[in-house]
Amino acid sequence: MASDKELADFLAGVERRAFKQTVYTVRNDDAALDIVQDAMIKLAEKYGDRPPFELPLLFQRILQNATHDYFRRQKVHNTWVSLFSSFGNADDEFDPLETFESEDSTTGSESSENKLEREQVLNLIDAEIQKLPARQREAFLMRYWEDMDVAETAAAMGCSEGSVKTHCSRATHALAQALKAKGITL
Repeated sequence: MASDKELADFLAGVERRAFKQTVYTVRNDDAALDIVQDAMIKLAEKYGDRPPFELPLLFQRILQNATHDYFRRQKVHNTWVSLFSSFGNADDEFDPLETFESEDSTTGSESSENKLEREQVLNLIDAEIQKLPARQREAFLMRYWEDMDVAETAAAMGCSEGSVKTHCSRATHALAQALKAKGITL
């Protein structure tokens, strides 16, 4: 069993290398810092009672999984952002399910055909989201519309982080298939 001092010494000794390794992988200092901190916290919370010789391998596995989770989140986020980017403007507060303004911010200069087409697509997307099972819809909306992380979503839904990931994955695949079947491609 690792003592608190052994655990603290291990984390202090590995933090710089882990940060550099993660920066090289994700190419973003802020994201790398978050990933390393999350990995260190998870090691301390879940595996702090393990013998000291097990800590390096456990930490590397946790760090790898945290990095993979980051890339998965980025991939899903980028998919949905690219889908909706053609609908909106450059505002950070863009809500694709609300009425749109045209690119020059005047509603009068947008053609009726474009406006109707956008409304139809948004209605289709909204209808498909409504068809999702309740837990999938809840997880999907919390993660991608409310921009909550996995832990926050799990706490709000009263389930494990793995369940949140499963619900989001299933929702994303179901939406992609349904939209593709209706001629909306990502």
